[in-house]
Amino acid sequence: MTSFTSRYGNPAVDHKGVHLWAYCRHGATVVAVRGRVDAGNVALVTDYVVRFAAADTRLVLDLTEVSAFTPRAMALLDTVDARCDATGVDWALVPGDAVTRRLRTRAEGLPILESVAAAEHQFDEAVLRRRRFLLPLLRRTA
Repeated sequence: MTSFTSRYGNPAVDHKGVHLWAYCRHGATVVAVRGRVDAGNVALVTDYVVRFAAADTRLVLDLTEVSAFTPRAMALLDTVDARCDATGVDWALVPGDAVTRRLRTRAEGLPILESVAAAEHQFDEAVLRRRRFLLPLLRRTA
C-alpha cells in the first residue's frame, strides 16, 4: 500500500489498483475513488467510504474515475446506502461510465447525480428549504 497527494492536497491511499481520498467541499465530504473496484479490494473501499458516513454530515461518493466496477463491487453501494440510511446521512452517488454500465441492472433507490457540483447544489437546496420552514417558527413568540 502506497500513498500520494491528490489534486486537492489530501493524501490518497493506493491499494490493489484503487486510489481513495476524501476532501471537504461546500460542507460535504467527497470520497473519490479512482481505478478498478473488484472482489480483491471492495472490502477496503467499503470500509474507507463508510467511515465518512457519520451523523450530521453529507457524503458524495465520486466514482467518475473508476475504470472497472465488477458485480461484486455492487456490495459497496448497498453497504453505503444502508449505512447512510441508518445514520441519517444525506448522500449522493456520482458514477462514471464503468459504474453506470453496472447500474443498468439495478439503479433503483440510489441517489444518483451527474456531478459532484450537482450533489452540492442538491444539498444546498435541502438546507435552504429547511431554513425557510424554520424561520417563521423562530419569529413567533408565546
